[in-house]
Amino acid sequence: MRAARTATRRPSARPGRIPAVFVDLLILVVTFAVVSALAGLLGAANLGTALTFGTIAFAAVLVALMLRRD
Repeated sequence: MRAARTATRRPSARPGRIPAVFVDLLILVVTFAVVSALAGLLGAANLGTALTFGTIAFAAVLVALMLRRD
């Protein structure tokens, strides 16, 4: 009885390890911020235009992350 109970337990995650979803969210947020700032520095007409480039990069990276997952 005890062996059956231990066989169904899931292995616990190692302490200090960041879950993959948080890593993906961090990648998305950093991508948006960096591309928006870069567009602003390279001469985007206004903040809205710079944020549009950030949104486009965010969407492209999101699709790439989704395709990378199993």
